[in-house]
Order: sequence, then structure tokens, then C-alpha cells
Amino acid sequence: MDFSTLFVGALVVMAFILLFSVVKIVPQGREMTVERFGKYTRTLSPGISLLTPFVERIGRRMNMMEQVLDVPQQEVITKDNAMVKVDAIVFIQVMDAARAAYRVENLPYAITQLCSTNLRTVVGSMDLDEVLFQRDNINSRLLTVIDAATEPWGVKVNRIEIKDLSPPADITNAMARQMKAERERRAVITEAEGEKQAAIARAEGAKQSAILQAEGRKEAAFRDAEAREREAQAEAKATSMVSEAIARGDVNAINYFVAQKYVEAFAELARNPTQKTVIVPAEMSGLVGTIAGLGELVGLAKEQQQGRTDVRAAAPPRATPPAPPRPRGGSVPRS
Repeated sequence: MDFSTLFVGALVVMAFILLFSVVKIVPQGREMTVERFGKYTRTLSPGISLLTPFVERIGRRMNMMEQVLDVPQQEVITKDNAMVKVDAIVFIQVMDAARAAYRVENLPYAITQLCSTNLRTVVGSMDLDEVLFQRDNINSRLLTVIDAATEPWGVKVNRIEIKDLSPPADITNAMARQMKAERERRAVITEAEGEKQAAIARAEGAKQSAILQAEGRKEAAFRDAEAREREAQAEAKATSMVSEAIARGDVNAINYFVAQKYVEAFAELARNPTQKTVIVPAEMSGLVGTIAGLGELVGLAKEQQQGRTDVRAAAPPRATPPAPPRPRGGSVPRS
């Protein structure tokens, strides 16, 4: 191998080195800063770019995609002197590659430390109950403070989330007992409300039942009064008919009327609960004789009303039906 071949080979190698140092390909989601003699001049966007050989070089390669930084766990004393362990995560995105590259050294570490200090500040200004139940408030306050602090660095803080909050063991036990007591209180209240609603429902049912019973008694009384009225009307009509029959001289109507009253009186006597025995009258034929006598009186009244002037002297007297044999009086034991 002679000198000319070595020289050509060296030229080829230098050409490739020069080519790779001049032509730069920037991938998507990345940006590169260009320095001329150590001074920042421009920023290369994604794509292919050419540099001035031996004059310009690549300074910093910046990631323009959204990144997630983990804030390490730390112990924080709250406003009411309770010790809690807190950690978080922060989502950032570089908006200006030049400022992020040249205004702060070690950007992820700087943002992590900034989040840690502000986390202690925010949590330390709140009570333990507020810290446990107001995570959204903590996140929003941290986001406002850290985003304002990182704006000169060309970084946008999109979100900050509290990942874990760990109170001490004794506080955790006290919270568990408090939660149990609260659950029991709610259960007692719910049970009392149920009993109250049941009592109200029973009272409403009793009220409706009493109203319906009163309505029933009212309707029954009305029906009874109507029945008694109709019975009285029927009795009055029957009496009127009997009176008219008597006026006309109808002996059968008189017999029926008197016999009915006699039977009703005797039935009432038999239904008397204080009577051990029932006395049967010995003169059973007295009823028939009484009916016959009443018939004679009605006949005479009828003749007088008609104004007959002639006297029936020769008229034979009406034969009285033979009286049935008189049963012997005695006591009949009630069944």
C-alpha cells in the first residue's frame, strides 16, 4: 500500500466526518440548540439542517414532549402539629428550548426541588383535616406557584397531583374509630327515621280506619232510621186500614188486630229473660168471646151511622160460636 492510497483513504474518512458534523437530523419531539464559538445562535426544529463546518456545533438536545417528574416522599408538619408523609408527581413540558437549556442547570432536579419546597409550604399552612380532604385545593395552589416560578425557564407545568398522604398510625386509628362512630350514628338516625315513618303510617291507617268505621256507623244509623220510618209508616197504614175496616163493620179485621196484639204481648212475656216459667191463661176462650163482643159493638155503630130508624125487634140474635173447651191452667217450663 503506497502513500497515495493512504492519502485518499484519509480524505474519504475526513469527508464522512465533515458530512456528519455539518448535516444534522432532528427527530420529532426534539429540538437542538446551535452554538457558534460557544455562543447560542439558533434552535434547530425537527427535520434536516446544515451547520457551518468548524464554526457551529450542537449545544443542547432538548426533549419537547411532556415529561413526568416524581417528587420524592417527605415528612411535613401541618398547621396543627401533625406529621404527615407526602409525595407527588408533576407534569412539565419545555416550551422554549433555549431558555430551558441556558437559564437553569439540571432542569428536572430544579423543578423537583421547587415542588418539594412549595409542597412543604402549602401543606404546612393547612390543618390535617384540610390536607386529607382538600387535595384538589393543594394541587391547584401548587400548580399556580410552580408554574409561575418555571415560566422564566421556558417550562410549562401542566399538572401537579398529590400521589400519597400518610398520616401517623395513631391518627389513622383515631380516624378509623371516628368513622365507625359516625357510621353507627347514621345507622341509629336511619333506624329512628324508619320507626318514625312506620308510626306515622300506623297512625294514618288507624285514622282512616276510624273514619271508615264512623262512616259505616253513620250509614247504618241512617239505614236503621229509614227502616224504622218505613216500619212506622207501614204500621200507621195497617192501623188506618184496620180502623177503616172497623168503621165498615168488618169483624174479621177487629179479630185480626186484637189477636195480633195479644200474640205480641204473650211473645214478649215469653221472651223475658227473668222468667223461669210462662203462665198460660186458663180462659183461652176469653179471647174469642172478646172478639165476638167487639164485633157486635161495631155492628151496632154501623147501623147507627147509616141512620136506620127502624129497630130490628124481630131480628134473631147472632149466634155466638161455641167456646172451645177451656184448657186447664198451668205453668210451662221454658226451654
